Amino acid sequence: MRFTIDEYAKTFKMSKEMIHNKLRTKRLNYIIEGGITYIIVPRSSLDDEKRNEVSQKSNASAPVSSAQSPKTTVGMIISLYQKENQQLKLKIKELETKIDRLVGDKEQMLIAERQRIEDIYTAKDEQLKSILEVINTKLLLSHDNNIHDVDITVPEQTRAPIANGLIELKRYLKFIGMDSDGRKQVRRRFETAYGSDPRIIQKEGEFYVDLSKYDYTDFLA
Repeated sequence: MRFTIDEYAKTFKMSKEMIHNKLRTKRLNYIIEGGITYIIVPRSSLDDEKRNEVSQKSNASAPVSSAQSPKTTVGMIISLYQKENQQLKLKIKELETKIDRLVGDKEQMLIAERQRIEDIYTAKDEQLKSILEVINTKLLLSHDNNIHDVDITVPEQTRAPIANGLIELKRYLKFIGMDSDGRKQVRRRFETAYGSDPRIIQKEGEFYVDLSKYDYTDFLA
């Protein structure tokens, strides 16, 4: 048997607040049909007095086809499941779209990062080649391993070609074997001459040398 909340309250002498509390805690079996909550009570659990009272109320009300109720309930449940399934499908599709977009963005980031690293290594490789060419040209014949005393002046017509390109000052000084104190001293000389000597090149706070154009032996002495 089923009762509306009002019918259940009158039949079992219970407040609506208590009934709602039991519904929330699932201590009562119920169904929702057409937006109305019906509380299900097995007929066998009613005593004779309540069973007769309910029967009288049922007879007084308009007859309802018992065969149609289960069909209506089943149909509503099926419709509800179909609606929920459709919503789930839409959510899954949205998630798949978001995942594809995130994967695409990640791939673009990785490609850009790889290109940036390749550009850095290419630039460093060019600098290294320039340094090697300069060393082979000017310092290969040094006998005392002292860069300050080496005369690197050669006739213009016999000087070997030097690769174009700037070289970081600190990398150049390290490569030719200058110690830390010597490098600091040379850097101070560059800082003093910066702005007045066209040979002093600075980019992003770092000094560079262009050995293909200028001679820096006076700074190294």
